[in-house]
Amino acid sequence: MGRVYLCIDLKSFYASVECVARGYDPFKVPLVVADPTRGDGAITLAISPALKELGVKNRCRIFEIPKQIQYEIAMPRMRKYIEVSAQIYGIYLQFLSPDDIHVYSIDEVFIDVTPYLKTYNCKATDFAKILMNAVMNKTGICATAGIGTNLYLAKIAMDIVAKHVPEHIGILTEELYRKLLWNHQPLTDFWGFGHGKAARLAKYGVYDMQGITMLQEALLYKEFGVNAEFIIDHAWGRESCTMADIHNYRGKSRSLSNSQILFEDYDVDGARIVMKEMVENLVLELVEENLYAKGISLYIRYSKDCIPATGGAMKLTQATCSIKKIQEAFGKLFIDKIRIGYGIRQIGISLTNLTYEPDMQLSFFEDPEDDEKEKQMEVAMVDIRTRFGKNALLKGFNLFDKATGIKRNTMVGGHNG
Repeated sequence: MGRVYLCIDLKSFYASVECVARGYDPFKVPLVVADPTRGDGAITLAISPALKELGVKNRCRIFEIPKQIQYEIAMPRMRKYIEVSAQIYGIYLQFLSPDDIHVYSIDEVFIDVTPYLKTYNCKATDFAKILMNAVMNKTGICATAGIGTNLYLAKIAMDIVAKHVPEHIGILTEELYRKLLWNHQPLTDFWGFGHGKAARLAKYGVYDMQGITMLQEALLYKEFGVNAEFIIDHAWGRESCTMADIHNYRGKSRSLSNSQILFEDYDVDGARIVMKEMVENLVLELVEENLYAKGISLYIRYSKDCIPATGGAMKLTQATCSIKKIQEAFGKLFIDKIRIGYGIRQIGISLTNLTYEPDMQLSFFEDPEDDEKEKQMEVAMVDIRTRFGKNALLKGFNLFDKATGIKRNTMVGGHNG
């Protein structure tokens, strides 16, 4: 027999957590998780199922919610959501081995249920109900599920099919996929299909999965490169990746990155301060993991997309975790890539080509002892921040009016903790 996979998603997770904490039924009480201090343009991180029934779209902005709808706003509490997510993962572990689970996001997991159907002497739908009911009974959170003969079909069964069945459990085999979803539109409903891919396929008059199967493979490879292999397989409902492949995967290269959307238009000097804060925090993450960076990259997006975003990458002269050297490199890249005279709304930075080994290059202009002293200082900074919080140790530029570091150090994932 082939394998059977299960994909479970926690319905409107953040909103459901907030509803349960208040003693509400998420299916009856309209609730929005958003930070109102960011103004009416703040994005809603989640909305309760009751609000979705009223036609409100998830991830909309507060001002887009019709004025006639009465709803409650809950301030995001990311630490609380992480705690509940960990609790739910613990519930799964009462029935499953961690080797058969892949945590896809804070509210979604993939499970290889093949060996458990015999152990529990039940069908895949019954086992899905066991897990979903256990989560509901212990947390009050409702879940939806998809069952498939491969990981892709399990995901699609959950994303598309489960929404239209009473028990919120969708089931797909390759045959059912071609029967039920080959002509489903839009393509953006399918996992991995964004508006960009859909637009490129629309050039050839293709708007559904069956249309993809009718195109010449050579044309798809010309249009999408190596990604055409996944597009072709998914159009037929095929997926070769297994749970073991996911757990055994090791990337060829590593990187650390951070991005920040600013609350207002920043000028060059203000943006430079924010970038310096971001670089310091990211380098200290590098030190904490005992890694060294061989390259950097920078991304700058401007207000209201008045001009195209700018940015670029730079190789460092040697692999390093020196705050001083990496700050200097970002400073040069910033001056080279910034467009003066336009409001800046987003800054993204990355440390790339990470390695566990530093480059030992002798130089007449640098003292190796200075590098070692700086490394010891950085280790001490990491230790202080770990024990007492990130705001226990600040620098002068953190106190400038345009600085955001003190506030962001209290956040989790860029949101209120």
